[in-house]
Amino acid sequence: MNVYDFDNTIYDGESGLGIFLYFFKKDPFGVFKYAGKFTEGFIKYKRNKIQIDDVKNEYGYMLKEYLAKVNNLEEELERFWDKHEKKIKPFYEEVRRDDDIIVSACPEPMLKIMLRRMGIDESRMIGTEVDLATGEIGRVNYRENKAKAFKELFPDAEIDNFYTDAISDAPLMEMAKRVFMVKGDKITEFDYKAYKENHK
Repeated sequence: MNVYDFDNTIYDGESGLGIFLYFFKKDPFGVFKYAGKFTEGFIKYKRNKIQIDDVKNEYGYMLKEYLAKVNNLEEELERFWDKHEKKIKPFYEEVRRDDDIIVSACPEPMLKIMLRRMGIDESRMIGTEVDLATGEIGRVNYRENKAKAFKELFPDAEIDNFYTDAISDAPLMEMAKRVFMVKGDKITEFDYKAYKENHK
């Protein structure tokens, strides 16, 4: 089977940043108070410096506080994807298979809407668990947690090809027969074993 990261892999951009900016435009005064802390966390995430526990302990409160104020959240997520659906990269349709699995740090309630539009059943996705009613974060699907969740949910699966944009997905690279790095529209096979040897 093929396994894919989502953000910056089959989706052109960071969906988490996109949804933050979406709500910032709709409610600048309500969202502004979180801008500094969100930016701090996003920079740490992009630099692979954020710890999994930090997502809940240092940044989770923003989600809890703000979701409590949002009416019709699922409708807002649909509107977000109405504007951003066009950012799915064309290459995905060329390599797509029926047994594809999407493994992403993106919150599952947000991810499943886009995957439904793409014709991918939500049973074939693994994301960060978020309760939309409370803003509570369950499993943070990042770094080693991605591989852990994959093994738990698909214990007998073998990854033929893994597509990602980030070395932080090394735990899934370990499990794949072939790894492909995606940078924009450029897809390059990545020799993870050689990389690992050179970075001992």
